[in-house]
Amino acid sequence: MEHAFRRLTPDGTATPHPRAVIEERAVAIEVNGLGYAVMMATPADVEDFVTGFALSERIVDAAAQIAAVDLHATPQGIVARLAVPPERAAALADRIRRRTADSSCGLCGMDNLDAVHRALPRVPAATVEPTAIFAALAQMRAHQPLNAATGAAHAAMLCAADGTIRCAREDVGRHNAFDKLIGAMARQGLSWDGGFALLSSRCSYELVEKAALAACPLLATVSAATDLALSRAAAAGLTLVSLARDDAVLFSDPVR
Repeated sequence: MEHAFRRLTPDGTATPHPRAVIEERAVAIEVNGLGYAVMMATPADVEDFVTGFALSERIVDAAAQIAAVDLHATPQGIVARLAVPPERAAALADRIRRRTADSSCGLCGMDNLDAVHRALPRVPAATVEPTAIFAALAQMRAHQPLNAATGAAHAAMLCAADGTIRCAREDVGRHNAFDKLIGAMARQGLSWDGGFALLSSRCSYELVEKAALAACPLLATVSAATDLALSRAAAAGLTLVSLARDDAVLFSDPVR
């Protein structure tokens, strides 16, 4: 959508400046009829998003366990209803009860603190050459049409071993963009095939967890990594590349 702004310059000049504005909507995710989360997201590729979210949240172990994803548009946002096998239901119901008891700070109580440090699967060793990362960075802008139009979207990209960008997803949220990519890969049957993920954001521990659960061998981000992201990546054997720029990148190789 377009909004009518005024462009102001240091000399006091004001001129009309219509500009595209990114869409942001509430997406209520229900699993087997139980409300699980409400996320703020860009209302595009929503089925990819909720599929990736279900994988990242460990609601399911594989996209094939999602029997159906039904999307319903409402005046307040989008309701996404997921159906998963009964054997996942008991653990899911218990997790929802604990989430409901949490306070608004988001990570409260021993259960949640333990969850931050829960074991991650070991990922395959990265075999990506630095030249591939620079090649992907050179293509990145061409795969960010939403950000080009609005200046407000993050991107997550599946890059081949030579740096060719094979799939890209954008969203107002960096976590959402990665979930969309993971979901798109799962739904399309795509794998890393010796490639890597490139994200337009900083690297936080949540993104490392998503990468590890998706068996991604190398995660590259344009901004820096946090200390917890680095330690979690080392535990999973995940190679991190941060501060990825056209002229240099910062490698953090895990100890294997």
